[in-house]
Amino acid sequence: MGSVARLKGCLGANVYTEVPDGGWGWVVALAFFFVEVFTYGIIKSFGIFFQDLMIHFNESNSRVSWIISICVFVMTFTAPLSSVSSTRFGHRPVVMVGGALISLGMISSAFVNSVEQMYITVGVVSGLGYCLAFLPTVTILSQYFQKRRSLVTAIASTGECFSVFVFAPAFTALKDYSGWRCCLIVMGVFQSTIILCGALLRPIVIQTKQEVVHKTPIKQIETKYMLDNEQTRTSIDSVDSGVQSLSTSCTNIAGRSKEEEMEMEKKEEETGMLSGASVEKEEPSTPPLRNKLLGFSVLKDCSFICYALFGLFAALGFFAPQLYVIPLSISLGIGKDRAAYVLSAMAVAEIFGRISMGWVLNKNPIRKIYIELICVLLLCLVLVVFPFVYEFWGLMVCCMLYGFMLGTVAASHIPMLAEDDVLGIEKMPSAVGVYIFIQSFAGLAGPPLGGFLVDLTEDYGAAFYSCAAGMGMGALFLALVRPAKTGLCNRRKKQQQSSKAPSCENITQDNKIVVEVPDDFLDVDMVAEESLSKSKSGDRAARARSI
Repeated sequence: MGSVARLKGCLGANVYTEVPDGGWGWVVALAFFFVEVFTYGIIKSFGIFFQDLMIHFNESNSRVSWIISICVFVMTFTAPLSSVSSTRFGHRPVVMVGGALISLGMISSAFVNSVEQMYITVGVVSGLGYCLAFLPTVTILSQYFQKRRSLVTAIASTGECFSVFVFAPAFTALKDYSGWRCCLIVMGVFQSTIILCGALLRPIVIQTKQEVVHKTPIKQIETKYMLDNEQTRTSIDSVDSGVQSLSTSCTNIAGRSKEEEMEMEKKEEETGMLSGASVEKEEPSTPPLRNKLLGFSVLKDCSFICYALFGLFAALGFFAPQLYVIPLSISLGIGKDRAAYVLSAMAVAEIFGRISMGWVLNKNPIRKIYIELICVLLLCLVLVVFPFVYEFWGLMVCCMLYGFMLGTVAASHIPMLAEDDVLGIEKMPSAVGVYIFIQSFAGLAGPPLGGFLVDLTEDYGAAFYSCAAGMGMGALFLALVRPAKTGLCNRRKKQQQSSKAPSCENITQDNKIVVEVPDDFLDVDMVAEESLSKSKSGDRAARARSI
């Protein structure tokens, strides 16, 4: 029994009176780091199998690349399902189920006989698992931190960069030694670690000090209600007017026997002793607010709409550059061996960008939404410079700048939903699914759009121009988030509040509220009182005559 109690204590919910900014949150941050390693890190490293799959199945590059495109689309398109599931069942079981789906899809991919089958195993099964594992983890991590939220999230999100830097060469060596099928099995076994990471996600409950009160025993409540009923009991002579008259209450008091008065005194003493045992006075409790399963109501918020449009257009610049930087370097006459170093430099620069962004946001020199806007504008500028590079070191510098700025935006765009400038921490769990869902369309259309422009112009620089155009549109909508929050939304709230003001209250010149009371409010009871006295006098006269 003792071990079971300890296990429940370790796996149960953490109750705090305020956001801890640490504690078990550090374990959640470590779990999120490994979730990043085995989700986005594996997706970015999956390109090492492209050449082997093309040769083994005799397929083109475009058909093989659809494996990752479908995976990314399913991962982002099913984000509302992840939000609904985590709200309904909790973050822990959803992440554990997601880890199981990721491992199952990757291991089963080792036994496929066609690329179409990999569309299902890696694209659909693992893609759904990626969604169920990633979103709940980043959501619950944001709930454990407030002051250090930006810094901790940025550091923990570097897991995907370390995965690209470490796992890509490691899995390449394993693939050359034992084949791509065996490598996929090993990769799937490693990804089952997400199940353990999900088990570490203990729920968090924030209770204010006013909510932590001692509950009254049932017997005390029964005694209290009995006393109230005894005190408010009316006699036969009372009139059904909603307000008990003075003579009626006096009649009831006078008509009580001594035994009843003794019982009343005892009950009052017992009630006083029981109420004195409680430390704090009970306040009228309000029913707890339940989180909606899916926050589509956030689409009524002007600031969220602008931020969602920013994510939609900015996603055009998140995926295409990694796909076209190697072909761009080869078109410039740079060898494949040297071109591979470009991606490694991009991954390392992204690590520093994420950590730097977290540090700056933690210092909070200006509003966080403005810091993100500056980073998006700089990222757009770097994408414009790419087509003007014509030698290796210039391309290396551009890739490092792009990796650094991409890290700053990638580390902040989802946690920014928890800030008051966008939505706030209360609406984030249900709104993050809607935000990622909107991004899914740009993630699916971005690479094909870049490829279409490259085929049309026969210049790889066109793909970078399309990414820069999308990022520029995203910066425009990001700049409108703060004005929409302070302007349009507040005006609507003020109008709603003014329309809901009570009409029965008048405000005098001294700013005092005067409640209008009908003149006949007490007349009804007075009339009833007079009729009652007349009926009593009539009864007494009739009895005297009969005698």
